[in-house]
Amino acid sequence: MRLRVLAVGQKMPAWVDQGVAEYARRIPREVSVEWLDIPPAKRGAATPAQYREQEAEAIEARLKDKDYVVALDITGKAVSTELIAERFDQWQMQGEQVSILIGGPDGLHPQILKGAKERWSLGQITLPHPLVRVVLAEQLYRAWSVQAGHPYHRGN
Repeated sequence: MRLRVLAVGQKMPAWVDQGVAEYARRIPREVSVEWLDIPPAKRGAATPAQYREQEAEAIEARLKDKDYVVALDITGKAVSTELIAERFDQWQMQGEQVSILIGGPDGLHPQILKGAKERWSLGQITLPHPLVRVVLAEQLYRAWSVQAGHPYHRGN
């Protein structure tokens, strides 16, 4: 399995980079997780819809034809750690190339959401997109720990 996280945004605060790096360090090397920054649209006179369209083009340029795309979106399916662990296991068994998408401040373009195989919500609260990176990194590590029987996850 190859897992890529495509996140709109650049120059994250140090605490974001440190948080993502910490959880990435904990995941074994046989689980390849690559984090890619997608440059955000330049803010100016354009509308949020135009920003999302520009960012969608940049995202699509980085996606590969065989990618199993998961888009993070507040309107997506609420996911649990256990569901993420199940998906992790399925993806590994099927040798999937997975791309998880994190939108910028204006979210993801509707065409990106429509083209995704799954849409996940990390909850009904609005999270700043830099924080989503850390939350996702932790959940990916936690999903691996559930799958591996590691004691990090103490859920049901």
